[in-house]
Amino acid sequence: MAHIIVLGAGTGGMPAAYELRETLGNDHEITVINERDYFQFVPSNPWVAVGWRNRNDITFPIEPYLNRKNIKFVAGRCDKIDPATNTLTLENGTQFQYDYLMITTGPKLFFQEVEGAGPEIGHTHSICTVDHAEALYVEYQKLLEKGSGHIVVGAMPFASCFGPAYEFAFIVDADLRKRKIRHKFKMTYVSSEPYVGHLGLAGVGDSKGMMEHELRNHHIDWIINAKTTKVEQGLLHVDEYNTDGAVHKQHQIKFDLAMMLPAFKGVDAVAAVEGLCNPRGFVIVDELHRSTKYKNIYSAGVCIAIPPVEATPVPTGAPKTGYMIETMMTSAVHNIADELAGKEPHTKGTWNTICLADFGDTGAAFVALPQLPPRNVAWFKKGKWVHMAKIAFEKYFIRKMKKGTSEPFYEKSILKMMGITRI
Repeated sequence: MAHIIVLGAGTGGMPAAYELRETLGNDHEITVINERDYFQFVPSNPWVAVGWRNRNDITFPIEPYLNRKNIKFVAGRCDKIDPATNTLTLENGTQFQYDYLMITTGPKLFFQEVEGAGPEIGHTHSICTVDHAEALYVEYQKLLEKGSGHIVVGAMPFASCFGPAYEFAFIVDADLRKRKIRHKFKMTYVSSEPYVGHLGLAGVGDSKGMMEHELRNHHIDWIINAKTTKVEQGLLHVDEYNTDGAVHKQHQIKFDLAMMLPAFKGVDAVAAVEGLCNPRGFVIVDELHRSTKYKNIYSAGVCIAIPPVEATPVPTGAPKTGYMIETMMTSAVHNIADELAGKEPHTKGTWNTICLADFGDTGAAFVALPQLPPRNVAWFKKGKWVHMAKIAFEKYFIRKMKKGTSEPFYEKSILKMMGITRI
Protein backbone atom coordinates (compact mmCIF):
# COMPACT_ATOMS: atom_id res chain seq x y z
CA MET A 1 0.00 0.00 0.00
CA ALA A 2 1.36 3.41 -1.00
CA HIS A 3 0.79 6.67 0.84
CA ILE A 4 -0.03 9.69 -1.32
CA ILE A 5 -0.04 13.11 0.33
CA VAL A 6 -1.81 16.04 -1.29
CA LEU A 7 -0.33 19.26 0.08
CA GLY A 8 -2.98 21.96 -0.26
CA ALA A 9 -6.78 21.75 -0.34
CA GLY A 10 -7.90 24.52 -2.64
CA THR A 11 -9.72 24.44 -5.95
CA GLY A 12 -7.03 22.09 -7.23
CA GLY A 13 -6.10 20.01 -4.20
CA MET A 14 -9.61 18.96 -3.16
CA PRO A 15 -10.59 17.65 -6.62
CA ALA A 16 -7.18 15.97 -6.88
CA ALA A 17 -7.77 14.06 -3.64
CA TYR A 18 -11.21 12.92 -4.80
CA GLU A 19 -9.88 11.89 -8.19
CA LEU A 20 -7.05 9.96 -6.56
CA ARG A 21 -9.55 8.02 -4.48
CA GLU A 22 -11.80 7.37 -7.49
CA THR A 23 -8.85 6.25 -9.61
CA LEU A 24 -6.95 4.22 -7.03
CA GLY A 25 -9.85 2.72 -5.12
CA ASN A 26 -9.22 1.89 -1.47
CA ASP A 27 -5.95 0.06 -1.99
CA HIS A 28 -3.80 3.07 -1.10
CA GLU A 29 -3.73 5.65 1.68
CA ILE A 30 -4.47 9.28 0.80
CA THR A 31 -3.85 12.21 3.16
CA VAL A 32 -4.63 15.86 2.50
CA ILE A 33 -2.67 18.46 4.46
CA ASN A 34 -3.83 22.07 4.41
CA GLU A 35 -2.90 25.11 6.45
CA ARG A 36 -6.56 25.90 7.17
CA ASP A 37 -9.28 23.50 8.27
CA TYR A 38 -11.79 24.92 5.79
CA PHE A 39 -12.22 25.05 2.03
CA GLN A 40 -12.78 28.44 0.44
CA PHE A 41 -14.11 29.03 -3.05
CA VAL A 42 -11.71 31.78 -4.08
CA PRO A 43 -13.52 32.90 -7.28
CA SER A 44 -16.38 34.24 -5.12
CA ASN A 45 -14.17 36.55 -3.06
CA PRO A 46 -15.00 39.66 -5.15
CA TRP A 47 -18.64 39.17 -4.17
CA VAL A 48 -17.69 38.82 -0.49
CA ALA A 49 -15.82 42.14 -0.68
CA VAL A 50 -19.03 44.02 -1.58
CA GLY A 51 -21.35 42.01 0.66
CA TRP A 52 -23.02 39.90 -2.04
CA ARG A 53 -21.73 36.76 -0.31
CA ASN A 54 -20.52 35.98 3.18
CA ARG A 55 -18.03 33.49 4.58
CA ASN A 56 -20.66 30.81 5.20
CA ASP A 57 -21.75 30.96 1.56
CA ILE A 58 -18.34 30.03 0.15
CA THR A 59 -16.55 28.03 2.86
CA PHE A 60 -17.07 24.71 4.59
CA PRO A 61 -15.05 22.43 6.91
CA ILE A 62 -12.84 20.06 4.96
CA GLU A 63 -12.45 17.04 7.23
CA PRO A 64 -15.96 15.54 7.27
CA TYR A 65 -16.25 15.61 3.49
CA LEU A 66 -12.86 14.02 2.86
CA ASN A 67 -13.41 11.42 5.56
CA ARG A 68 -16.55 10.24 3.79
CA LYS A 69 -14.32 9.23 0.90
CA ASN A 70 -11.79 7.49 3.14
CA ILE A 71 -9.33 10.36 2.76
CA LYS A 72 -7.47 11.52 5.86
CA PHE A 73 -7.20 15.23 6.58
CA VAL A 74 -4.67 17.16 8.65
CA ALA A 75 -4.98 20.88 9.32
CA GLY A 76 -1.56 22.47 9.73
CA ARG A 77 1.14 24.39 7.95
CA CYS A 78 3.93 22.41 6.34
CA ASP A 79 7.26 23.86 7.44
CA LYS A 80 9.66 21.47 5.71
CA ILE A 81 9.78 18.98 2.86
CA ASP A 82 12.67 16.50 2.83
CA PRO A 83 12.71 14.62 -0.50
CA ALA A 84 15.70 12.54 0.61
CA THR A 85 13.59 10.82 3.28
CA ASN A 86 10.15 11.46 1.72
CA THR A 87 9.10 13.34 4.84
CA LEU A 88 6.90 16.34 5.55
CA THR A 89 7.27 18.22 8.83
CA LEU A 90 4.44 20.42 10.07
CA GLU A 91 4.76 23.57 12.16
CA ASN A 92 3.96 21.58 15.34
CA GLY A 93 6.74 19.07 14.62
CA THR A 94 4.49 16.25 13.40
CA GLN A 95 6.05 14.29 10.55
CA PHE A 96 4.45 12.36 7.71
CA GLN A 97 6.06 9.86 5.35
CA TYR A 98 4.93 9.70 1.75
CA ASP A 99 5.49 7.52 -1.28
CA TYR A 100 4.13 10.19 -3.60
CA LEU A 101 3.62 13.87 -2.92
CA MET A 102 1.29 16.10 -4.91
CA ILE A 103 1.94 19.79 -4.28
CA THR A 104 -1.18 21.92 -4.82
CA THR A 105 -0.50 24.71 -2.36
CA GLY A 106 -1.37 27.65 -4.58
CA PRO A 107 0.83 30.75 -4.25
CA LYS A 108 2.32 32.81 -1.49
CA LEU A 109 0.87 36.31 -1.66
CA PHE A 110 4.05 38.33 -1.82
CA PHE A 111 2.90 41.77 -0.72
CA GLN A 112 6.50 42.48 0.34
CA GLU A 113 7.36 42.99 -3.34
CA VAL A 114 6.07 46.56 -2.94
CA GLU A 115 6.71 48.66 0.15
CA GLY A 116 3.51 49.51 1.99
CA ALA A 117 1.33 46.97 0.17
CA GLY A 118 -1.00 44.43 1.73
CA PRO A 119 -3.93 44.32 4.13
CA GLU A 120 -2.08 43.23 7.27
CA ILE A 121 0.78 45.73 7.54
CA GLY A 122 0.22 47.88 4.46
CA HIS A 123 -2.35 50.16 2.91
CA THR A 124 -3.87 48.11 0.10
CA HIS A 125 -6.46 45.36 0.14
CA SER A 126 -6.72 41.98 -1.58
CA ILE A 127 -9.43 39.55 -2.65
CA CYS A 128 -7.11 36.54 -2.76
CA THR A 129 -8.48 34.97 0.44
CA VAL A 130 -11.83 35.11 2.18
CA ASP A 131 -10.16 36.80 5.17
CA HIS A 132 -8.84 39.55 2.92
CA ALA A 133 -12.20 39.92 1.19
CA GLU A 134 -13.95 40.31 4.53
CA ALA A 135 -11.47 42.97 5.64
CA LEU A 136 -12.02 44.80 2.37
CA TYR A 137 -15.79 44.67 2.86
CA VAL A 138 -15.43 46.41 6.23
CA GLU A 139 -13.47 49.26 4.64
CA TYR A 140 -15.87 49.40 1.70
CA GLN A 141 -18.73 49.92 4.13
CA LYS A 142 -16.85 52.78 5.78
CA LEU A 143 -16.35 54.39 2.38
CA LEU A 144 -20.06 54.04 1.60
CA GLU A 145 -20.86 55.76 4.88
CA LYS A 146 -18.48 58.56 3.94
CA GLY A 147 -20.51 58.97 0.76
CA SER A 148 -17.78 59.68 -1.80
CA GLY A 149 -14.16 58.93 -2.66
CA HIS A 150 -11.62 57.47 -5.06
CA ILE A 151 -11.45 53.70 -5.50
CA VAL A 152 -8.31 52.24 -7.09
CA VAL A 153 -8.32 48.67 -8.38
CA GLY A 154 -5.58 46.81 -10.19
CA ALA A 155 -2.50 44.61 -10.05
CA MET A 156 1.07 44.98 -8.82
CA PRO A 157 4.24 44.05 -10.76
CA PHE A 158 4.70 40.26 -11.06
CA ALA A 159 0.97 39.66 -10.62
CA SER A 160 -0.15 36.78 -12.80
CA CYS A 161 -3.93 36.65 -12.49
CA PHE A 162 -5.60 39.82 -13.73
CA GLY A 163 -9.17 38.62 -14.20
CA PRO A 164 -10.17 39.13 -10.54
CA ALA A 165 -8.99 42.77 -10.69
CA TYR A 166 -11.27 43.50 -13.63
CA GLU A 167 -14.06 41.57 -11.91
CA PHE A 168 -13.77 43.54 -8.71
CA ALA A 169 -13.70 46.89 -10.52
CA PHE A 170 -16.88 46.12 -12.43
CA ILE A 171 -18.60 44.50 -9.43
CA VAL A 172 -17.96 47.62 -7.32
CA ASP A 173 -19.26 49.73 -10.20
CA ALA A 174 -22.41 47.58 -10.36
CA ASP A 175 -22.91 47.73 -6.59
CA LEU A 176 -22.58 51.51 -6.55
CA ARG A 177 -25.04 51.80 -9.44
CA LYS A 178 -27.54 49.62 -7.60
CA ARG A 179 -27.24 51.97 -4.65
CA LYS A 180 -27.68 54.93 -7.06
CA ILE A 181 -24.48 56.57 -5.79
CA ARG A 182 -22.02 55.65 -8.56
CA HIS A 183 -21.73 59.32 -9.55
CA LYS A 184 -20.17 60.13 -6.19
CA PHE A 185 -17.13 57.88 -6.64
CA LYS A 186 -14.11 58.12 -8.94
CA MET A 187 -12.62 54.80 -10.06
CA THR A 188 -9.21 54.06 -11.60
CA TYR A 189 -7.79 50.78 -12.86
CA VAL A 190 -3.99 50.58 -12.33
CA SER A 191 -2.25 47.52 -13.77
CA SER A 192 1.15 46.15 -14.69
CA GLU A 193 -0.35 44.84 -17.95
CA PRO A 194 1.10 46.46 -21.09
CA TYR A 195 -2.41 47.25 -22.28
CA VAL A 196 -5.99 46.91 -21.09
CA GLY A 197 -7.22 43.38 -21.73
CA HIS A 198 -3.77 41.81 -21.87
CA LEU A 199 -4.73 39.55 -18.93
CA GLY A 200 -1.25 38.03 -18.75
CA LEU A 201 -2.11 36.24 -22.01
CA ALA A 202 -1.06 38.80 -24.64
CA GLY A 203 -4.77 39.39 -25.11
CA VAL A 204 -7.45 36.98 -26.30
CA GLY A 205 -9.34 37.84 -29.45
CA ASP A 206 -10.42 41.48 -29.21
CA SER A 207 -10.04 41.60 -25.43
CA LYS A 208 -8.12 44.88 -25.68
CA GLY A 209 -10.85 46.73 -27.55
CA MET A 210 -13.66 45.15 -25.59
CA MET A 211 -12.16 45.79 -22.16
CA GLU A 212 -11.23 49.37 -23.04
CA HIS A 213 -14.83 49.87 -24.16
CA GLU A 214 -16.14 48.40 -20.91
CA LEU A 215 -13.90 50.54 -18.70
CA ARG A 216 -14.78 53.64 -20.69
CA ASN A 217 -18.49 52.80 -20.67
CA HIS A 218 -18.40 52.39 -16.88
CA HIS A 219 -16.42 55.61 -16.38
CA ILE A 220 -13.37 53.84 -15.00
CA ASP A 221 -10.06 55.53 -15.84
CA TRP A 222 -6.96 53.43 -16.36
CA ILE A 223 -3.18 53.52 -16.14
CA ILE A 224 -1.35 50.55 -17.67
CA ASN A 225 2.32 49.60 -17.91
CA ALA A 226 2.10 50.73 -14.30
CA LYS A 227 4.77 49.71 -11.82
CA THR A 228 3.56 50.42 -8.31
CA THR A 229 6.73 51.26 -6.39
CA LYS A 230 5.42 52.25 -2.98
CA VAL A 231 2.18 52.67 -1.09
CA GLU A 232 1.53 55.15 1.69
CA GLN A 233 -1.70 55.75 3.53
CA GLY A 234 -4.06 56.98 0.84
CA LEU A 235 -1.29 57.39 -1.75
CA LEU A 236 -0.15 55.04 -4.52
CA HIS A 237 3.26 55.76 -6.09
CA VAL A 238 3.31 54.53 -9.68
CA ASP A 239 5.85 54.64 -12.50
CA GLU A 240 4.16 54.44 -15.89
CA TYR A 241 6.40 52.86 -18.54
CA ASN A 242 6.33 53.23 -22.30
CA THR A 243 6.67 50.36 -24.75
CA ASP A 244 10.46 50.76 -24.81
CA GLY A 245 10.70 49.98 -21.11
CA ALA A 246 11.52 53.53 -20.01
CA VAL A 247 9.60 55.50 -17.39
CA HIS A 248 7.15 57.69 -19.26
CA LYS A 249 5.42 59.36 -16.32
CA GLN A 250 5.30 59.19 -12.55
CA HIS A 251 2.02 59.28 -10.68
CA GLN A 252 1.03 59.88 -7.10
CA ILE A 253 -2.53 58.60 -6.97
CA LYS A 254 -4.60 59.62 -3.99
CA PHE A 255 -7.14 57.00 -2.99
CA ASP A 256 -9.72 56.28 -0.33
CA LEU A 257 -9.79 52.53 -0.98
CA ALA A 258 -7.34 50.40 -2.97
CA MET A 259 -7.56 46.74 -4.00
CA MET A 260 -4.30 45.78 -5.69
CA LEU A 261 -3.59 42.14 -6.51
CA PRO A 262 -0.11 41.23 -5.27
CA ALA A 263 2.81 39.43 -6.83
CA PHE A 264 2.79 35.65 -6.44
CA LYS A 265 5.66 33.47 -5.22
CA GLY A 266 5.98 29.89 -4.09
CA VAL A 267 5.15 29.05 -0.48
CA ASP A 268 8.17 28.92 1.81
CA ALA A 269 8.37 25.18 2.53
CA VAL A 270 8.15 24.33 -1.17
CA ALA A 271 10.50 27.08 -2.34
CA ALA A 272 13.15 25.91 0.16
CA VAL A 273 13.57 22.46 -1.42
CA GLU A 274 16.80 22.40 -3.41
CA GLY A 275 16.26 21.89 -7.11
CA LEU A 276 12.47 21.73 -6.88
CA CYS A 277 11.59 25.30 -7.86
CA ASN A 278 12.54 28.25 -10.01
CA PRO A 279 13.97 31.41 -8.36
CA ARG A 280 10.47 32.66 -7.44
CA GLY A 281 9.60 29.42 -5.71
CA PHE A 282 7.31 27.84 -8.31
CA VAL A 283 7.65 24.08 -8.83
CA ILE A 284 9.40 23.07 -12.03
CA VAL A 285 7.49 20.21 -13.64
CA ASP A 286 7.70 18.28 -16.90
CA GLU A 287 4.78 17.70 -19.26
CA LEU A 288 3.57 14.91 -16.96
CA HIS A 289 3.36 17.40 -14.06
CA ARG A 290 6.17 15.57 -12.30
CA SER A 291 9.14 17.31 -10.72
CA THR A 292 12.13 17.30 -13.02
CA LYS A 293 14.37 16.35 -10.08
CA TYR A 294 12.22 14.31 -7.69
CA LYS A 295 10.27 11.69 -9.60
CA ASN A 296 7.80 10.92 -6.82
CA ILE A 297 6.76 14.57 -6.46
CA TYR A 298 4.01 15.92 -8.68
CA SER A 299 2.61 19.43 -8.72
CA ALA A 300 -0.27 21.25 -10.36
CA GLY A 301 -2.15 24.53 -10.19
CA VAL A 302 -0.97 28.04 -9.47
CA CYS A 303 2.13 26.77 -7.65
CA ILE A 304 3.86 25.42 -10.77
CA ALA A 305 6.34 27.33 -12.92
CA ILE A 306 5.25 28.39 -16.38
CA PRO A 307 6.93 31.14 -18.36
CA PRO A 308 5.25 34.47 -19.13
CA VAL A 309 3.42 34.53 -22.45
CA GLU A 310 5.66 37.42 -23.53
CA ALA A 311 8.14 39.92 -22.13
CA THR A 312 6.40 43.08 -20.88
CA PRO A 313 7.83 46.46 -19.82
CA VAL A 314 6.54 45.86 -16.28
CA PRO A 315 6.87 42.20 -15.18
CA THR A 316 3.70 40.13 -15.49
CA GLY A 317 3.06 36.43 -15.08
CA ALA A 318 0.83 34.01 -16.94
CA PRO A 319 -2.41 32.94 -15.24
CA LYS A 320 -3.36 29.37 -14.43
CA THR A 321 -7.10 29.28 -14.91
CA GLY A 322 -9.69 26.70 -13.87
CA TYR A 323 -9.69 24.49 -16.95
CA MET A 324 -5.91 24.35 -17.04
CA ILE A 325 -5.78 23.42 -13.34
CA GLU A 326 -8.49 20.80 -13.86
CA THR A 327 -6.48 19.05 -16.55
CA MET A 328 -3.23 19.37 -14.60
CA MET A 329 -4.79 17.51 -11.66
CA THR A 330 -6.11 14.75 -13.89
CA SER A 331 -2.70 14.40 -15.51
CA ALA A 332 -0.89 14.09 -12.19
CA VAL A 333 -3.44 11.66 -10.75
CA HIS A 334 -3.35 9.31 -13.73
CA ASN A 335 0.43 9.35 -13.86
CA ILE A 336 0.68 8.44 -10.17
CA ALA A 337 -1.83 5.65 -10.82
CA ASP A 338 0.25 4.38 -13.74
CA GLU A 339 3.40 4.33 -11.63
CA LEU A 340 1.65 2.42 -8.87
CA ALA A 341 0.47 -0.10 -11.46
CA GLY A 342 3.99 -0.50 -12.80
CA LYS A 343 3.21 1.32 -16.04
CA GLU A 344 5.00 4.19 -17.69
CA PRO A 345 3.21 7.49 -16.94
CA HIS A 346 2.03 9.25 -20.09
CA THR A 347 -0.94 11.56 -19.37
CA LYS A 348 -0.40 15.23 -20.17
CA GLY A 349 -2.40 18.25 -19.12
CA THR A 350 -3.46 20.97 -21.51
CA TRP A 351 -2.17 24.52 -21.79
CA ASN A 352 -5.60 25.84 -22.67
CA THR A 353 -7.23 28.79 -20.94
CA ILE A 354 -10.93 29.20 -20.22
CA CYS A 355 -12.21 31.90 -17.90
CA LEU A 356 -15.51 33.40 -16.79
CA ALA A 357 -15.17 36.97 -15.52
CA ASP A 358 -18.18 38.39 -13.70
CA PHE A 359 -18.92 42.11 -14.11
CA GLY A 360 -21.68 42.34 -11.52
CA ASP A 361 -24.68 42.28 -13.82
CA THR A 362 -22.98 41.05 -16.98
CA GLY A 363 -19.62 39.46 -17.68
CA ALA A 364 -17.01 38.31 -20.18
CA ALA A 365 -15.81 34.85 -21.13
CA PHE A 366 -12.61 34.08 -22.95
CA VAL A 367 -11.04 30.96 -24.40
CA ALA A 368 -7.41 30.66 -25.54
CA LEU A 369 -6.57 27.29 -27.08
CA PRO A 370 -3.67 26.93 -26.50
CA GLN A 371 -2.67 29.57 -23.97
CA LEU A 372 0.46 30.55 -25.90
CA PRO A 373 -0.13 32.20 -29.30
CA PRO A 374 -0.49 31.40 -32.15
CA ARG A 375 -3.80 29.84 -31.14
CA ASN A 376 -6.30 27.49 -32.68
CA VAL A 377 -9.10 29.27 -30.83
CA ALA A 378 -9.11 32.86 -29.54
CA TRP A 379 -12.65 33.51 -28.36
CA PHE A 380 -13.90 36.43 -26.27
CA LYS A 381 -17.57 37.20 -25.65
CA LYS A 382 -19.59 39.41 -23.32
CA GLY A 383 -23.12 39.05 -22.02
CA LYS A 384 -25.44 38.65 -19.05
CA TRP A 385 -25.20 34.89 -19.53
CA VAL A 386 -21.61 35.01 -18.18
CA HIS A 387 -22.81 36.51 -14.89
CA MET A 388 -25.37 33.73 -14.56
CA ALA A 389 -22.82 31.10 -15.57
CA LYS A 390 -20.40 32.31 -12.87
CA ILE A 391 -23.13 31.96 -10.24
CA ALA A 392 -23.97 28.48 -11.53
CA PHE A 393 -20.28 27.55 -11.45
CA GLU A 394 -20.00 28.64 -7.82
CA LYS A 395 -23.01 26.56 -6.75
CA TYR A 396 -21.91 23.57 -8.80
CA PHE A 397 -18.30 23.53 -7.65
CA ILE A 398 -19.07 23.89 -3.93
CA ARG A 399 -21.70 21.17 -4.20
CA LYS A 400 -19.23 18.96 -6.06
CA MET A 401 -16.62 19.40 -3.32
CA LYS A 402 -19.15 18.49 -0.64
CA LYS A 403 -20.39 15.53 -2.63
CA GLY A 404 -16.85 14.31 -3.16
CA THR A 405 -16.64 13.89 -6.92
CA SER A 406 -13.98 14.97 -9.40
CA GLU A 407 -16.29 15.26 -12.39
CA PRO A 408 -14.69 17.61 -14.95
CA PHE A 409 -16.62 20.84 -15.25
CA TYR A 410 -15.09 22.84 -18.07
CA GLU A 411 -15.22 20.23 -20.83
CA LYS A 412 -18.72 19.09 -19.94
CA SER A 413 -20.26 22.44 -19.16
CA ILE A 414 -18.40 25.60 -20.14
CA LEU A 415 -17.06 24.43 -23.50
CA LYS A 416 -20.51 23.11 -24.44
CA MET A 417 -22.11 26.38 -23.35
CA MET A 418 -19.70 28.26 -25.57
CA GLY A 419 -20.39 25.98 -28.51
CA ILE A 420 -16.81 24.65 -28.60
CA THR A 421 -16.90 20.91 -29.16
CA ARG A 422 -13.28 20.16 -30.01
CA ILE A 423 -10.03 21.31 -28.44
